[in-house]
Amino acid sequence: MLPARHCLFIAVVFVGNASLTLADQPVDVGSRLELFVDDHLISKTEGDVVQHLVRPKPEEVVFETGESWEGNTSGYYTFFRDGDLYRMIYRGWQHDEQKKAEHKEITCYAESKDGRTWVKPKLGLFEWEGSKDNNIVWMEIGTHNFTAFRDDNPATSKEARFKAFGGGRGGLIAFQSPDCIHWKVIRDKPVITHGAFDSQNLAFWDTDRREYRAYWRFFTKGTTSQKVWKPGGFRAIRTATSKDFIKWESEADLTYPKGTPDEHLYTNAIQKYFRAPHLFLGFPTRYESKSQQVEPIFMASRDGVHFKRYKDAVVPRTAPKDRNHNRSNYMTWGMFQLPGKSKEIAVYATENYYERTPGRIRRFTYRVDGFVALRSGTNGGSVLTKPLKYKGQQLRLNYVVNNGGQLTVKLYDAKGQQIGQSKPITGDAVDAVVDWQQAPKLSNGTVQLRFELSNADLYSMRFQ
Repeated sequence: MLPARHCLFIAVVFVGNASLTLADQPVDVGSRLELFVDDHLISKTEGDVVQHLVRPKPEEVVFETGESWEGNTSGYYTFFRDGDLYRMIYRGWQHDEQKKAEHKEITCYAESKDGRTWVKPKLGLFEWEGSKDNNIVWMEIGTHNFTAFRDDNPATSKEARFKAFGGGRGGLIAFQSPDCIHWKVIRDKPVITHGAFDSQNLAFWDTDRREYRAYWRFFTKGTTSQKVWKPGGFRAIRTATSKDFIKWESEADLTYPKGTPDEHLYTNAIQKYFRAPHLFLGFPTRYESKSQQVEPIFMASRDGVHFKRYKDAVVPRTAPKDRNHNRSNYMTWGMFQLPGKSKEIAVYATENYYERTPGRIRRFTYRVDGFVALRSGTNGGSVLTKPLKYKGQQLRLNYVVNNGGQLTVKLYDAKGQQIGQSKPITGDAVDAVVDWQQAPKLSNGTVQLRFELSNADLYSMRFQ
């Protein structure tokens, strides 16, 4: 039986040729799913192993904006699940070849039963060119960046099950709806005013922290208000929390590890990872001012304010077509495990913006939990975790071991003594129970893990 509690690991021991440092405060992981998207669990790495940013696989085009009320500058899409139905809210807009707007911005709605085939229902709410046979759900204030979500706060009323932000220089207006189709303004004054809001600004209910969380754009220098628009510095991201969606507090500018470069971040696409809701995952859009080209990158956080941000694009401007244009490559907000696709995570990204033909949405797929991998080459390497306070009797892993490779797990107690070693792990599994060669007596304690990898990827872990 492993010791049940230890407040601090303080020993340093030597295992083979590698030192085992046990000076970290234990991390309480319990039985929750943990991803290796940041350094929170890692004490040190040795040899040929890195945190490798994974790019999602491009799949089919799932949506086009070819209706007269939509157009080539439709955008700021949000996707979210509502029971067995997938919902989408987006902006309809069209520009000519001189980039002059041909009609005003409107808010549209679409839905899907599988996340791949989307329907634009004829809602009969707003007239367009003499007909109400369209999917328009809002045509008043806030249509430039109307961004909605399903409110899973158990205390919210049925009349406010869906909420949204929309607005411009004066700030963000709050909206509500019972069905994601019939919308109304909650109050006519902006609820958030400190920012530069001509971007996609979003909010959601944080099920883990039981509060609303908002993310919006600001400029690091200059003045951006309803009366004065003289931005300076970089486009950046600001956050706040709320208990009622109206009064927002604890405003904070996002921070990053030392050495992270200053870059323009146009949108943020931050959301809780539904399989591990203690994690914030974001796909901010890196913006190049001279070319006005964009590409989504990836970042992750434990507290919603300090993020580890990766350098490379997750959807490059070359993948797979029509992204190397003005603002033609945004990641949308929302991710799913679609029906029959339990081993995949679906995300969506835009393409063909500002072009002569309608804009499009393409589906992309990640391996489940597969945003970042602990990747080792043929020379092999190891990753030592911090002491982990856990609950459970099993260790489960998500991994790929390529031909000729291997993955081994070793466990250590508070004294630095090895108390377990797995059998060599090979193959490909998203939720495999570790089989032990030296079996530890796992039962709600604190242990330290060493993953020894060669030609392998490790994505996530959990005790159970």
